[in-house]
Amino acid sequence: MATETQTPVAAPAPSGGVGQRAWLFVSLIALVLLALAPFVIYPVFLMKALCFALFACAFNLLIGYVGLLSFGHAAFFGGAAYVTAHAAKVWLLPPELAILLGTLFAGVCGAAVGALAIRRQGIYFAMTTLALSQMLFFVFLQAPFTGGEDGIQGVPRGHLFGLLDLNDPYAMYFTVLAIFVGGFWFIHRIVHSPFGQVLKAIRENEQRATSLGYDVSRYKLMAFILSATLAGLAGSTKALVFQLATLTDVQWQMSGEVVLMTLLGGIGTTTGPVIGAFLVVMLQNYLATTALPATVVIGIVFIICVLVFRRGIMGEIGHLLRWKL
Repeated sequence: MATETQTPVAAPAPSGGVGQRAWLFVSLIALVLLALAPFVIYPVFLMKALCFALFACAFNLLIGYVGLLSFGHAAFFGGAAYVTAHAAKVWLLPPELAILLGTLFAGVCGAAVGALAIRRQGIYFAMTTLALSQMLFFVFLQAPFTGGEDGIQGVPRGHLFGLLDLNDPYAMYFTVLAIFVGGFWFIHRIVHSPFGQVLKAIRENEQRATSLGYDVSRYKLMAFILSATLAGLAGSTKALVFQLATLTDVQWQMSGEVVLMTLLGGIGTTTGPVIGAFLVVMLQNYLATTALPATVVIGIVFIICVLVFRRGIMGEIGHLLRWKL
């Protein structure tokens, strides 16, 4: 009598509910730690790290989920900082309106730059964003309201909604934390929405996404505008934290820094850019107090991380734990 061949059955994959509960648990722990951190660590350092973390998350939305490498995000980050600083100091707008105005400026610039850049692909896209960013850099260098190489200094923080005095470091910190959490949650929702799934499809196979009927150029442009707007939100917040806006924030080196942060943490991961931003800011602050060349040390750390963590720090951890971090 013939015997039936038993087909081996693979072990069931971990349920999505377990992963979601673990993700929620880790997020709550991180939020509690961030809420307690300013009572132990210098608040200005934490605020700077949170601003750059949001900037890196915004950049990761474009490169990690659409596959577009931009070398021009400094224009949105620094441009929004200039607009916010000018609005708060010269126009005497309250901080919430100044931040909103800077963010809107970044979104408009993102629409203009994106409409031109997405016509190209690969290195040509990257070089187009770099060229347009440099054009904006020279605008901010020569424009009379930017203060030239001195920038805009002495920006008043004001009172948030007329109630919360942002001159208090703890009030300013928790405002920055709320902005970061809101931006991080918004990016998380975008990535896990149907819109985000289309972006991933475009990243994996653009031709197939086009054959399925998706307007690839429109999706790319929308992702670029969202990324630029969130980068502007980070720059606007940083302008109030440090009460100044300078050419440093709009130079091409700033675009390089955010690429570095994202690569260190892990491209295409949700938490990777946050870890990368905190690591780079921590190294910059520590090396500033030593005689060591900061750029050389950070470059060595970057090379080591690339060789050891091919997927980035959080990418490798997520691969080992089989979690999407």
